[in-house]
Amino acid sequence: MLKYESLSAERTRQIETEKRDGTFARLGTEDADAIRRAAVEGDRGTVWRPAFVHDVDKILHCPYYNRYSDKTQVFSLIKNDDITRRSLHVQLVSRIARTIGSALNLNVDLIEAIALGHDIGHPPFAHTGESYLDELYCEHTGRHFYHNIHSVRVLDAIYPLNVSLQTLAGIAGHNGEVELEEYRPVPIGDFGTFDRIIERAYTDRAFARRIQPSTLEGSVVQICDIIAYLGKDRQDAARVHVADESAFEGGEIGALNAEIINNLVVNVIENSYGKPYIRLDARHFRALQASKRDNYAIIYESAATRARLDVTAKPMMREMYGQLLEDLRQGDRRSPIFTHHIDYVGRAHYRRRAPYEQTEPNQLVVDYIASMTDDYFIDLHRYLFPQSPLRVEYRGYFD
Repeated sequence: MLKYESLSAERTRQIETEKRDGTFARLGTEDADAIRRAAVEGDRGTVWRPAFVHDVDKILHCPYYNRYSDKTQVFSLIKNDDITRRSLHVQLVSRIARTIGSALNLNVDLIEAIALGHDIGHPPFAHTGESYLDELYCEHTGRHFYHNIHSVRVLDAIYPLNVSLQTLAGIAGHNGEVELEEYRPVPIGDFGTFDRIIERAYTDRAFARRIQPSTLEGSVVQICDIIAYLGKDRQDAARVHVADESAFEGGEIGALNAEIINNLVVNVIENSYGKPYIRLDARHFRALQASKRDNYAIIYESAATRARLDVTAKPMMREMYGQLLEDLRQGDRRSPIFTHHIDYVGRAHYRRRAPYEQTEPNQLVVDYIASMTDDYFIDLHRYLFPQSPLRVEYRGYFD
C-alpha cells in the first residue's frame, strides 16, 4: 500500500499564521551578505535581479552547463531517453530543495544556484568514471579528484565567474554519498579560508567527504541530493532491467520515488522549521539509510552496472590521459587538448589570475577529461587511437 505522509496540523498552522502575521522565522542567507572574490559593479544585486540570481545565471550560461545533458547519472552505455541524465538530476535537486527552502523561509535563489551547479564538474560515466580519473590523477601527482571539488574549480578557476562564496561552499559540501541525521552549516567568512579548505581536499582523501556547506541553503541541497536520486535511480533500474522496483523494501519512507520524495520532504520541514539546522527524525533517518543500502546492494554495486565500464572505459581513459599529457609536454598544438579544450576555454573572456594555458599539465588533462560527455569521450578515444581494439558498444532500445 502506498504511503504518503502529511505535515502535522500544528506545523501547518504555525507556518500559515507566521506568514500571515509577518513573523515567519527567517534563518536564511540575505542577498546583501553575498561574498565575491571581486567587487564587480555588475554583480551587485538589484531589486529585480538579487545577488544569488546572478549566480544562477552565471551557472546556466557557463559553457560546461550544456554538457550535463549527455553525462551518465547511474547507467552508462545505454540508449534510452527515459532514464535520468545528470541534467535532469540537478533540476530535480533544485526543485525539491526549493520546495523545502520555501517552507523554511530560506533563500531559494541561493538554493537554486547551489543545486544547478553542484555536479557541473562531474566527469563522464558517473561515479565510476570519477574513480578512474581519481586513480590516474593520484598516480601522476599524489592529488585526488572529487567531482564536488572540481565543480568549484569549473566555476571559480577554469571559468572565473565571480560566483559567490556561499554558492561555491554549498557546491563543495554537497556530497550526496554521506547521509546525516542532522545537517549543520559551518560558516566560512572569506575566500582565504575557503581556498585552504579546497586545497586540503586535493591531498586529504577523507577530508573531501567531510566538508559541510556554509549556509542552511547548502545543507538543504546536501540532503536533497540524496532525496532526488534515491527513488529515481530505482525507476531507472527498472527501465533498464537491472532490478524491478518490487525488489526494494518499503520501510518508513516507502519504496517508490514519489513516496520517498514526499515523505522525506515532509519530515525535513516538520523537524527543521525555525531551527539553525536541517534535520530528519531518527525513524526517517534510519529508513533513509536502509534505502541507500538497498540501492547500493541492488543497483550501484551490481556487476551489471560497472563491469562493462571496467573492461572498456577504464583502459580507454588511461590511454587517453597518457596521450593528452604527452601532447601537452610536446607542445603539439594540433592535439585536441589544445584545439578542443585550451583554445575553447580561452575564448571565454574572464578576468584571470594567470593565463589558463599555464596551468600544470596534469591538471589540464584532468580538466579536459572531466569536462567530457560520455559520447565525446568515446569519440575522442576513437580519434586518438583509431586502431585500438577497445570499443564501447551501447545497449540499444531493442537489445
